Amino acid sequence: MPQTSQLRLADWGVIRAQGADAASFLHSQLTQDFALLDREHARLAGFCTAKGRLLATLVGWKQAEDEILLALPAETLAATLKRLSMFVLRAKCKLSDASAEFAAYGLLGAPAAEAWTLVRDGDAVQIALPGSGRALRVQAVDAPAPAGEAISADDWAFAEAEAGVAWVRGATVEAFVPQMINFEVLGGVNFKKGCYPGQEIVARSQYRGTLKRRLQVFETDAVATVGQEIFHSADPEQPAGVVAGSGASNGRTAIAAEIKLAALEGGSLHLGSATGAQLQPRTLPYEIPPQD
Repeated sequence: MPQTSQLRLADWGVIRAQGADAASFLHSQLTQDFALLDREHARLAGFCTAKGRLLATLVGWKQAEDEILLALPAETLAATLKRLSMFVLRAKCKLSDASAEFAAYGLLGAPAAEAWTLVRDGDAVQIALPGSGRALRVQAVDAPAPAGEAISADDWAFAEAEAGVAWVRGATVEAFVPQMINFEVLGGVNFKKGCYPGQEIVARSQYRGTLKRRLQVFETDAVATVGQEIFHSADPEQPAGVVAGSGASNGRTAIAAEIKLAALEGGSLHLGSATGAQLQPRTLPYEIPPQD
């Protein structure tokens, strides 16, 4: 069996930002530092509302000196492109949907590397993702698929959830501030950069110790869908959380869910209702720093 396995991520797309001001424009709109972006790293970033709620999560990198590509779930691409375009104004930056030009692949069993490290292979890029041996490869749409055994979309989604990674999807637009899905722990927020939409609220959540919800990983034997509510055994009327990512493999379902921290202190959590399939907590594969 090949060491690396791969999946064409047909549900991902690419936005192109091109022009002398591409980096500075994205720097002013996203949660990460694009002004100092080099060619050896990618950036995990979020696009927020003025209230700090995530409209989209994405990965960006320099394709050329005046060109940055942003890969993200296709279901949030059109709205993200439209909203970003509203703020370009006089900036020398042209935004466009470049999805027809590129194919994104998820790789399992890739060489170990620090998350967001970027390796170039001609015009293709391979970006290390959080989680053991996971990578995102983006290449020309007509280039041969990467070597490796093909895996299913469920296998990839299972690995994503197991890694404690969740992307904003159509069902979860505006559902989270970045910290609710551990986005800052994964490297998606730079707290030293200048302002961007929602920056004040994101910073307040970080420094005032008021965060009451976090992403956790669970396992169950039931099928889960993104956006599905989760309930606590002691409170059947009010949801305690929401599924942010999920995948099934070999009869097991891994769920990355945004959950009230208080709901983890006792009782049990269930999918869909307080009498639904029970969720078994798993240890996150990374550490959450204590709040100040």
